Amino acid sequence: MGWFEAAVLGLVQGLTEFLPISSSAHLRIVGDAAGWDDPGAAFTAIIQIGTELAVLLYFRRDIARIIGAWSASLRHRERRGDPDARMGWLIIVGSIPIVVLGLLLQDQIETTFRDLRIVAIALVSFSLILYAADRASSGRRQLSDLTIGHGLVYGLAQALALVPGVSRSGGTITAGRFLGYSREAAARYSFLLAVPAVLGSGAYQAQQSLDGGVDWGPTLLATAISFAVGYVVIAWLLRYLAHGSFTPFVVYRVALGLLLLGLVGAGVLDPG
Repeated sequence: MGWFEAAVLGLVQGLTEFLPISSSAHLRIVGDAAGWDDPGAAFTAIIQIGTELAVLLYFRRDIARIIGAWSASLRHRERRGDPDARMGWLIIVGSIPIVVLGLLLQDQIETTFRDLRIVAIALVSFSLILYAADRASSGRRQLSDLTIGHGLVYGLAQALALVPGVSRSGGTITAGRFLGYSREAAARYSFLLAVPAVLGSGAYQAQQSLDGGVDWGPTLLATAISFAVGYVVIAWLLRYLAHGSFTPFVVYRVALGLLLLGLVGAGVLDPG
């Protein structure tokens, strides 16, 4: 992988990770459209560490408070009712589905799921689900209303993002909207929930690639760029969601998915 290619893919990762439009799908599409080799699931997982570091920096006070309260709740029973301690447990519970399914479906994630036809269908179909959820949601629930059951629903929705085109943030935000959470609350929990899953996946893929499966120089450049751009996108998106809807993202996803199907059908892009 060249340095320019890595820089472009890092920019794409940072721009798309937190928007409900699927960063993994965009990495796959941009690389293929430019005539580059598929960067692969390992590269994708590793550069996502950059965007999750942006989450850690942006939400550093919240995360430090959650970790502190959760750790204290392990030692002191009276602290278990603390909202931040509960959030710590809810993030753990919500992370279970993607860990289990990620291990069970590892081969498919690296091969079958990366077929551009599957990516296109996922972009279109899940955009319609997001639109329905956003329109139907009461939006009255906040993070303080989270329950174990809701955490598991969020977690199952996050696991759907193992298929490029679904979108990690899109899946979890869709689940949150169906459950009646406000757009901002759904997005905040989505960002926090992604931290252990993405950092764990990235660390695992990095360890598996120590034998030379990854070109580390360009990969680290892409990771750094994704971190810087991702931080800006987080700040923008949370401000936008205070008043805006997900409709623009839905329209974009449908248009991109249909365009992708057309290009694959015309033989311009190789789906495999």
